[in-house]
Amino acid sequence: MRSIHLLAALACAFAVGHAQAQYPTKPIRIIVPFAAGGAGELGTRIVAQPLSQALGQPVIVETRPGADGQIAALETMRATADGYTIFAASGGAMFAIPALRKTSPYDPVADFTPISSFYTSTFFVFVHPSVPARSLGELIDYARTNPGKLSYGSGNMFSIVAMAQLLQQTRTNMVHVPYKGEGPAVLDFITGRIQVMLATPAALLAHLKEGKLRALATALPQRSSILPDVPTFAEAGFPEPRLVPWGGFVGPAGLPRNVTERLSREINLILKRDDVREKLASLGSAGRGSSPEELAEFIKEQVVAWRQGIREAGIPQE
Repeated sequence: MRSIHLLAALACAFAVGHAQAQYPTKPIRIIVPFAAGGAGELGTRIVAQPLSQALGQPVIVETRPGADGQIAALETMRATADGYTIFAASGGAMFAIPALRKTSPYDPVADFTPISSFYTSTFFVFVHPSVPARSLGELIDYARTNPGKLSYGSGNMFSIVAMAQLLQQTRTNMVHVPYKGEGPAVLDFITGRIQVMLATPAALLAHLKEGKLRALATALPQRSSILPDVPTFAEAGFPEPRLVPWGGFVGPAGLPRNVTERLSREINLILKRDDVREKLASLGSAGRGSSPEELAEFIKEQVVAWRQGIREAGIPQE
């Protein structure tokens, strides 16, 4: 009897190992925590097509916006750890949610398998032309003399926390209007229902060129090649955000090592392609891959940085 059980166990282990070695054998889905039309969703599609070609299976992008990325993160966490469900993770879902909740719905280190970093994003402070400000300093001065008159929209946790830090540091009062993604906020922004956004340029460059909005500053340490005339926060005389506007790929905890390495290898090769880098750059994102180990260390570091940033911004835990 023991021999029969042993043979059955060996057969099962062989079958699982064989299936992993043949990975992938069916479509793969990438869950995106943003609504369609934003830089995160558009950027994921840029990578999904060549990844599908490299893996020989369809790679399907599914949007699960809402709850600052928590919905998408939980769906990934609860998925089978077989490499067929991948999370296009954001700083909001991985770092802000655990920092903002007294009881976090998941552990960003223990509940996910790092695969590869994906990109860092360029964020700009944009204003509607109705606002009489042509620099970040003028915007802050106007907001100070008109407390509560301006509304700013946010489509992700980086913009929420970075704007909260800026307003706290400058003792400025603006009304916060949250959206499920940058895409849904754009219409309200260009029509003037909200007057300020800290956002990626993906859905706003065309409106910028048409004069329907203005860019005042970039939240990164250096100027962006997309809008090289726009100064950094530091150049404008304000502290730059210490948080990294980041995207990366992770799977559920326990993802098999060979699957993780295959996905990481293919994603890193794709992110080195000139055509992919150019497309990501057009969205205000810089393609930036990593090994699973490098991403694991980055996640640990950013968990600490976001907790500190949220505390400094005066955002209470829920």
